[in-house]
Amino acid sequence: MATISLPAVGGRLEKFTTRAPRGFPARPERPFNRIAFSAAHVVADPFADVDPWLEPAIDWETTIAYRRYLWQLGLGVAEAMDTAQRGMGLDWKASLELIRRSIAAAKDVPGALLFCGAGTDHLDPKGAGIDDVIAAYEEQVGAIESLGGRIILMASRALAAAARSPDDYARVYDRILGQVRAPVIIHWLGDMFDPALAGYWGHADLDRAMDVALDVIARNASRIDGVKISLLDKNREIEMRRRLPEGVRMYTGDDFNYAELIAGDEKGYSDALLGIFDAIAPAASAALGALARGSLDEFHEILAPTVPLSRHVFRAPTRFYKTGVVFMAYLNGHQAHFTMVGGQESARSLLHLAELFRLADAAGLLRDPDLAASRMRKVLAVHGIDG
Repeated sequence: MATISLPAVGGRLEKFTTRAPRGFPARPERPFNRIAFSAAHVVADPFADVDPWLEPAIDWETTIAYRRYLWQLGLGVAEAMDTAQRGMGLDWKASLELIRRSIAAAKDVPGALLFCGAGTDHLDPKGAGIDDVIAAYEEQVGAIESLGGRIILMASRALAAAARSPDDYARVYDRILGQVRAPVIIHWLGDMFDPALAGYWGHADLDRAMDVALDVIARNASRIDGVKISLLDKNREIEMRRRLPEGVRMYTGDDFNYAELIAGDEKGYSDALLGIFDAIAPAASAALGALARGSLDEFHEILAPTVPLSRHVFRAPTRFYKTGVVFMAYLNGHQAHFTMVGGQESARSLLHLAELFRLADAAGLLRDPDLAASRMRKVLAVHGIDG
């Protein structure tokens, strides 16, 4: 255990003593009965001579080591997604290099599950037309497939800007899905994660937008492995899940309600593709292992204390959640620094980080409390606080 002075509301410092970490297994005992992807973060290179707001610099060795850690825990990796700061610090050139390195690393890990994000983020949305969006998707899908990668078809800011009706979305998705080599995962990312995606599928009304998405999926079901929705609305996810064609999976992207959605109900369940699984990977693996053994109570008991942590990490403005994910990796010794691509370590307040520390401890996720406290003190010191 370690005792540290943490900032609290009102400019106060409060003594906080960590508890013993929970002893999560280093690897699963048996295969999971859910498919579970972690959208993995990237580790910045703080020694690179670049302007961090303008040019991404990646510590490739540490970044790939983290993916190996996730695979060891039985989790799949959803590569080059928004958790990796895709389009929010990480450009397409760096994303493709990340994808190339991850595909190569996965070949050395038996059973490693890896899908990779293809989007249009190299295309300037300003002035782009529908044909430009199609060409941009084709370029990225082709580049990833040429490396042997599987596709997550990411939502497109350029499409959201160019589309004038739901028919434009249908045209783009039908064209791209008609060309893919293997079934893909479609990612519907809500505007709480990226404001530029407001009105996706041609409607501000989410019920009407869902109808458009489901029509596209129904026409192309054989080319779709599943759909991931990140709307933070469990009821809409359940509704959409029940309307999907047979054989098309629902991958929950709901970082507020993932436990109950993965557990499911009498009519089905969601698999998972979650940013929070990066931060809570040992607990996620242990809980999924319990579910595979048929121990639903243990599944919920493990995940219950992670939910307040996840809701804190993903609190509005939700798009800044990456800061909390990387801070967890720093506290737990997966990287030697709290530096992010694009300088986004500054996107959350010191009070936010202090509360994250408390909630991570409550979930048993500070695997070495002394190390975590030492690193928290360093962050406090940068802010002029003696912790």
